[in-house]
Amino acid sequence: MKLDEDDIKEALAELPGWEKLEDRDAIRKSFKFEDFAEAFSFMTRIALRAEKMDHHPEWSNVYNRVEVTLTTHDLGGVTLKDVQLARFINHAAS
Repeated sequence: MKLDEDDIKEALAELPGWEKLEDRDAIRKSFKFEDFAEAFSFMTRIALRAEKMDHHPEWSNVYNRVEVTLTTHDLGGVTLKDVQLARFINHAAS
């Protein structure tokens, strides 16, 4: 089920660093690591979890930076799956 604006705001309050995109129904966070190997390791942990969830992020990586955008394409917006994956991603980054 697609979350409404109030649900998204409530979820973001518990997801440090995540923000709602203004131009689309998605949430995003940028991460910075010591080096490429650390960034790639982070992405690998996310990829394994995303595959298990059958819910894949939009992301980009440039050296030690990773930008992650989450939305549920099938429903056209942010869902509980995005919130769950964002929680995992925050945990993986710490």
